[in-house]
Amino acid sequence: MMLRHYLPLFSVLLLVCGSASADELNAANTSWILTSTALVLFMTLPGLALFYGGLVRTKNVLSILMQCFGIACVASILWLLVGYSIAFGSGGNAFWGGLGDSFLATVSEDSISSGIPTSVFVMFQMTFAVITPALIIGGFAERTRFSAVLIFSALWLLIVYAPVTHWVWGGGWLAEKGLLDFAGGTVVHITAGTAALVAAIVIGPRKGFGTTPMPPHNLTMTITGAGMLWVGWFGFNAGSALAANGDAGMAMLVTHISAAAGTLTWSLLEWKKYGKPSALGAVTGMVAGLGTITPASGYVGPMGALIIGLSAGLVCFYATLFVKGKLKIDDSLDVMPVHGVGGILGTLAAGIFASSELGLFSGQGLDRSISAQMGVQATGVIATMAYTAVATYILLKLVDLIVGLRVSEEDEAEGLDVTLHNESGYDL
Repeated sequence: MMLRHYLPLFSVLLLVCGSASADELNAANTSWILTSTALVLFMTLPGLALFYGGLVRTKNVLSILMQCFGIACVASILWLLVGYSIAFGSGGNAFWGGLGDSFLATVSEDSISSGIPTSVFVMFQMTFAVITPALIIGGFAERTRFSAVLIFSALWLLIVYAPVTHWVWGGGWLAEKGLLDFAGGTVVHITAGTAALVAAIVIGPRKGFGTTPMPPHNLTMTITGAGMLWVGWFGFNAGSALAANGDAGMAMLVTHISAAAGTLTWSLLEWKKYGKPSALGAVTGMVAGLGTITPASGYVGPMGALIIGLSAGLVCFYATLFVKGKLKIDDSLDVMPVHGVGGILGTLAAGIFASSELGLFSGQGLDRSISAQMGVQATGVIATMAYTAVATYILLKLVDLIVGLRVSEEDEAEGLDVTLHNESGYDL
């Protein structure tokens, strides 16, 4: 009898606790996002640095490592100054976040955003701002001035990456339309792939491209970096749930499934075409699977992820042959055919496999029909590609006027390690 009298009080307390939880620190979520932040930074340093470093020739390995480190530092400082505000500021409009949160003036130790410290959210998003311009260097590796890389990356971060981030994740016009991009199909992969393609065209091919073999100098390094990318991608995708919950768990599961499917598909295609599967093909298929599942990771189920991974291996394999073989574009490390095409494919696939009406292949559900959602997804893809291509072209021309994009033929022949950094990757 006594307990019955206290039940209304218990109910009120539960309601109060529930309503306050969104503004209180959630230790579990905070711990997971702290971990995810470290994992995503680990993807760039050392993951991407080693992955790209092993793919270039011996005389240019240090230049790639330096570019990754330099971009990480430049992007971090710019994110602090104005990048975060442009992307996630509250004083802007549908196209940018404004400058009201510049210098992180509104962020304190006690600031909370969705149950985690705002500082943790800022840092988590900073790691995305670091890796995206770093991906682009694969499009113009082995022939670009270090100063040009840093200046271009800084301008590109502020003029392309941060505004597109606001469009999709910061409450901008694509978010209002309902675009599904859980972890960066448009924001990261399409922007980086498109920029790399434009840069490869503007800067031009490496001397000897198409006539002189340019094999990777250290596949052991590349595969080591690829393994780091695979592990780090769990923070990239599952961390984008911004909580330690079922969305994060499913995102991690489907990320792994797609990576495995992409690896196997690419290897089988290569085995059939060339008679032998290569280690380089396996890790490239892995990245294709990871990049393609990224936008869909929080919306699809395991079987949908399997189809996405298989499609990634198939489509990106032939896209790579098309860009280098048919178009003769020296996208040195296949950024557009793997990341760009993968981002496009994954963004469109999210509009299909997120549906709860596909039986075994169903995802988390859509608020509209598949056809209507596909219209939104296509709009996001086209707008992101068009804006990125135009802005990237203008920025490249500007940087060329300021410092010059390309090294001299003599410096390119000798190698960027010695000519730009006065060092050598190997002294054996």
